[in-house]
Amino acid sequence: MIGVSDSAAAGVPEPVSGNARRRPKATGSPSAEWSFPADPGAVRTARTVVRRMLDDWGLNGAADVAVLLVSELVTNSLRHASGPIGVRMVLLSTGGLLVEVSDPLPDPPRERDAAPDDEGGRGLQLVACSSRRWGTRRGKSGKTVWFELSVAG
Repeated sequence: MIGVSDSAAAGVPEPVSGNARRRPKATGSPSAEWSFPADPGAVRTARTVVRRMLDDWGLNGAADVAVLLVSELVTNSLRHASGPIGVRMVLLSTGGLLVEVSDPLPDPPRERDAAPDDEGGRGLQLVACSSRRWGTRRGKSGKTVWFELSVAG
């Protein structure tokens, strides 16, 4: 089942102390949130709803990068975790777009160096190179990988 909410996510894992990067505060900002089953069709659906919401917000210029990165992170969640996958987007007052992808696996993702012939292993590199900031945080029931893009409204 897919749901959308225009309010901040309840129960989103909080940042952990230590070397985890803190995500920006987004209280009171326009937001959208979806939950997808751990099903291969979730990747396509996530791309579609993210693109639609960015179009509704007049942020078509950020759509291609946001959709690519959401696709990579949802695919990672499908490969390594079972259970629902959450996607949340928030327009920040700082001219940014915060995107979060959550799943029930508590282990943080690991960046790796993919060989030229490897079929995978480039998702987090894409996130790191394409976003202005990114990070992970562990929660009570899983983890969240987030990234922030600069957007022109």
